[in-house]
Parts: sequence; structure tokens; C-alpha cells
Amino acid sequence: MALKTISGKEVKRSRSFKDLDMNFTRNLFTDDVSSVKNDNSIKQAVKNLILTAPGEKPFQPLKGSSVYQLLFEPLDPFTMDAIKSEIINTINSFEPRVTLKKVIVTPIYENNKINVSVEYQIIGLPIIESINFVLQRPE
Repeated sequence: MALKTISGKEVKRSRSFKDLDMNFTRNLFTDDVSSVKNDNSIKQAVKNLILTAPGEKPFQPLKGSSVYQLLFEPLDPFTMDAIKSEIINTINSFEPRVTLKKVIVTPIYENNKINVSVEYQIIGLPIIESINFVLQRPE
């Protein structure tokens, strides 16, 4: 994060971010793996952080969330609260580029799935971004 002085006040300013596209699509011009930039890079990182289990990432055994372990619990309000708390704690602990605004966890009883909606603000930018995805037990 870079600090910028505006009218005598220091304001946090967002940097540029770049990461590999997790779909591993091919860039037609360079014949290399495509990349995602800025807000899409952060969106991908937040989702991956939630979906990564602790110990799964080499050399960073604490990074990740235990959301997948909670998917094997009964689909009740207590589990929904536990998943929501785990997502909030994970993002606040491991993603310093964002300020978390809202997490909504909704059960889908018919298919035994959980709909997750995460809203956050990238530090230094005035817009609120959101990610929506569905969690389900691995089959």
C-alpha cells in the first residue's frame, strides 16, 4: 500500500495487482498462461483463500480456512454461523488488501449446498466488490 498526501492528509492508495488465471487459459499473443489483474486478481485470491484448507499450501501451513470441514456438519443455523465466522476470520487474517463489508451464508436445503456472498472494499478504492459462489461437499 502506498501512502499519498492529499491536502495535508495521508491517504492509502491501492497498488496494481497481477496473478495467474486459475483456469490456466492460454494467452493468444504470448502463448503463455493468461493473467488476471487488479480487482479480478484480488477476487480470485479471496475465493481461493476461503476454499484452501490449512496445511494445503506449501510453506504456509496456517493459511486457509476450515470451511470444507464444516460442510460435513448438519445444515443448520449453527453451522451457517460457524461457516460465516470462519470466512470472516480468514479474510481478516490473511487478506490485507481488502476491508470486509459483509458475508452472507445461505443454505440450499434441496441440494445440500451453501450459497456464499462476500462483499469487500479494496483498500484505496471507493467501490465495493462482491463474490458469489456455492459450497458443496466433495463427491
